[in-house]
Amino acid sequence: MRITLSVGELGVEVASIFEVFTVKLLSQMLPRKWEKIIFLLIFIFSSASGAFIGINIGTQMSSLPSAAEIVSILKTQRIKHVRLFDADHQMLNALANTGIEVLVGVPNDQLLRIGESQSEAAAWINKNVAAFVPATNITYIAVGNEVLTTIPNAALVLIPAMQFLHSALLAANLNFQVKVSSPQSMDMIPKHFPPSTASFNSSWNSIMNQYLQFLKNTGSSFMLNAQPYYVYTKGQGIFPLEYALFQPLKPNNQIVDPNTNFHYTSMFDAMIDAAYYSMRSLNFSGIPVIVTESGWPSLGGANESDASIDNALTYNSNLIHHVLNGSGTPSQPTISVSTYVLELFNEDLRPGPVSEKNWGIYVPNGTALYSLTFGRIAESNADSTGLVGVFCVANSSVDSNALKKGLDWACGPGSANCTAIQPGQACYEADNLVALTSYAFNDYYHRTQATGGTCNFGNTAMITTTDPSHGSCIFSGSSGSSTSTTGSTTIGSAFGPVGAVSEASNLQVISFAFIVASMLLLLF
Repeated sequence: MRITLSVGELGVEVASIFEVFTVKLLSQMLPRKWEKIIFLLIFIFSSASGAFIGINIGTQMSSLPSAAEIVSILKTQRIKHVRLFDADHQMLNALANTGIEVLVGVPNDQLLRIGESQSEAAAWINKNVAAFVPATNITYIAVGNEVLTTIPNAALVLIPAMQFLHSALLAANLNFQVKVSSPQSMDMIPKHFPPSTASFNSSWNSIMNQYLQFLKNTGSSFMLNAQPYYVYTKGQGIFPLEYALFQPLKPNNQIVDPNTNFHYTSMFDAMIDAAYYSMRSLNFSGIPVIVTESGWPSLGGANESDASIDNALTYNSNLIHHVLNGSGTPSQPTISVSTYVLELFNEDLRPGPVSEKNWGIYVPNGTALYSLTFGRIAESNADSTGLVGVFCVANSSVDSNALKKGLDWACGPGSANCTAIQPGQACYEADNLVALTSYAFNDYYHRTQATGGTCNFGNTAMITTTDPSHGSCIFSGSSGSSTSTTGSTTIGSAFGPVGAVSEASNLQVISFAFIVASMLLLLF
């Protein structure tokens, strides 16, 4: 478990390293009877941590990178939380001693066997969890995925499977470290706006009551797959795209729950609140929501125009910023929502439309489709969002008058820094309107993307990962540019320096270590 103290990235890393070291040391030195106490202490400290951003690692692809290659990407980008859809032993071994928190999954096709036999559940825990901890930091088990809406015939074994697995964890003294839950689809909530009137599909009330009671009894979280992309596209214009992408809404487009008067600035928050109100409709409260899937596809078919790299980058960047800001929802403003982004790689073998195969940030060969910052941004250069390897350029097939109009807007009301494309400057090309416009569009995009700016300009621009820099003309986002993001990690770029941590922050980290060390001495 990662212990977050809100004292800067250095404090977070020191606490994480200290925790991993402590767990390994104690597992070797202390009698088994003390392990439960140690895991309880760690759980208490970690429960005070802020929300985290993790990532899903799917495997439905024709060319899957090796476990070592995947973990190398995670380490380079300092991604500290991953969700596996199974309990692949190569991945679990590769994740050992990394400190990365791991959510392992029980695939749907194994649910029946485990839900019908307590001994099978115990064998699954011994083989896939107990054999790897504490070296591999497994913290959650996701039992199936959207079971009630995808394989309803297995509904009757869902709760027994969760109970059997929890009992096996209890027998192995791992129940304080590893929690059990089951990801639910938003389809379980037929009408989720306004959130205050939301409730689960009544045909599943008996199962949901048992599910929620299990979560309450074991201190676990409600796992939810929340994908605004589907709600937006199925809504056919009911909600504005900006609402789905966490972008500012126009004054006449405000989204308000008429029963609570809560203003919703993002579809994501409304979906989370719909889950909270649905639990309340069954008389359950105090169960936190953890989002096990949320993202946006970067490519779609002919009728999926909203699946684009620009929208994927915008959604995921804003999602990460929203979660790591500690932002709660209108109904639960003090409870932030940890979220796993869907997903690390495109999965070309997933069934369905083109968009289903293109939720990844990477293609399987390790090439980044777009740059994404995983982590809190302590400081940002005023001229850049820290996105490296992504560029907004003019579409050369567009009418020159439209490009000239976009150029004038970018350098005028858009406040792009167009100095470099003035006569005599490095990026000036007198007879190349596309090049001049591309520089202005890209500068505007990098300045404003973090606050909702897009690469559109009346459909005259497009996203590319090909660096248009040339000679001494360097575009924002180029690996050769001087702009950087401090204290953050960007997928598709080298890891930059960690922002300075104040003396007070260092003292807090030292104090934390002293407190835990004192507890350990008392135990001895």
